[in-house]
Amino acid sequence: MTTSPRHELKSARSLRTGAKLDEIDQALMRELVADARIPNNKLADRVGVAPSTCSMRLARLHELGAIRGFHADLSPEALGLTLEALVAVRLQATARARIGEFSEKLAMLPGVLNVYFLAGSVDFLIHVAAATTDELRDFVATHLSASKEFASTETSLIFEHLRGGHPV
Repeated sequence: MTTSPRHELKSARSLRTGAKLDEIDQALMRELVADARIPNNKLADRVGVAPSTCSMRLARLHELGAIRGFHADLSPEALGLTLEALVAVRLQATARARIGEFSEKLAMLPGVLNVYFLAGSVDFLIHVAAATTDELRDFVATHLSASKEFASTETSLIFEHLRGGHPV
């Protein structure tokens, strides 16, 4: 599996408490969802604000955590990672106090695309990409099953992945 330099962790709950987003902020974010590469002048024009205001608003939205980042949406297959899987992980009861630490560690593992911290019978769901079934098996055996903190894992192969109609 390849290691990616993208591992700047951003929690889905990183929006600052009490932050107020007005209609202009919402409009800016809607436009960015449609086209994250839109030039600032064009974005400002579409939302009806000055380019300087647009730049300041975007900086504020980023600082607040409303905008978590900009990235290229690459096909894992283009990187030679032709196999994707979801790995359900259950922690030992004694390890639950360190659950935040585990989520960060999991996100940093090679081949990990997403980590979901869940309520219910499973603690984490990890979306991973690998080049081969051997690589996937080694990932689970080395990073998950061999750890005494993890009670169990269950791996499901992904046959097809379709994005939802709303990219947020």
